Amino acid sequence: DIKAPECFYIEEKLKEICNIPIFHDDQHGTAIISGAALINALDLVGKRIDEIKVVVNGAGAAGIACGKFYVSLGVKKENIIMCDSKGIIYKGRQEGMNPYKEQFANDTKDRSLADALKGADVFLGVSTKDVVSPEMLLTMAKNPVVFAMANPDPEIKYEVAKSTRDDVIMCTGRSDYPNQINNVLGFPFIFRGALDVEATCINEEMKVAASHALASLAKEPVIKEVLKAYNLKRLEYGTDYLIPKPFDPRVFIYESKAVAKAAMESGVAKKKIDVEQYERDLENRLETSLKRFR
Repeated sequence: DIKAPECFYIEEKLKEICNIPIFHDDQHGTAIISGAALINALDLVGKRIDEIKVVVNGAGAAGIACGKFYVSLGVKKENIIMCDSKGIIYKGRQEGMNPYKEQFANDTKDRSLADALKGADVFLGVSTKDVVSPEMLLTMAKNPVVFAMANPDPEIKYEVAKSTRDDVIMCTGRSDYPNQINNVLGFPFIFRGALDVEATCINEEMKVAASHALASLAKEPVIKEVLKAYNLKRLEYGTDYLIPKPFDPRVFIYESKAVAKAAMESGVAKKKIDVEQYERDLENRLETSLKRFR
């Protein structure tokens, strides 16, 4: 792994000198998977993405990448408040700044995470444990969406959040709670789609397509193989199931196809393929792989 801010510079330079897909998973994987959950969470609570207030705590690789990606999904940049260990990143702040944080410097008089969370619709935590108290959660807007992704201990414990507000939608980085934001849902299939069309890069269109593909799949009926893998009798789209489970084999098809299609449509694919035939090919590949484990 590469820490921030060096990771941004290194990735930018690699993209300049290489004509192959470059993808820093700590940045973009987190953004794409959480972005899919954000799309569906807003769908369930009936909020417009261009009207929500988002608070990001943690201005490293994942936090800054998520902020940028949420803008690509439709969040207004001025509606994003980013915080680090020194508080809100505001215009004119000198301490602990770098050019990448500066992109999210907000024109606000608020200075603390507690200030930022008042009236916020979404909290994204990629920071450290227990930085969000029950009192802070209570100040958020109706039906708040909380991505508490510090591992192994989240920014606010799942049980604490749920007992504090019955309208909170919770996502964590842990597999023992609903809505795990797990990067394994992203990079294997993003690269599958990119490589199959010989994409020269992984651009924003491809990342957005991956996120929407995951969001779309979560709305489909859950297949028996997934229920069996997780020892569940029932699972359906809702506040406790925003994104597909990592063991859902259909992610391979949905996401790879979406990424390949976006690469062709955005002009970065050196190889053109028939999308419908590609989907059938993916299904055959998947079936061949599954036979090995039966």
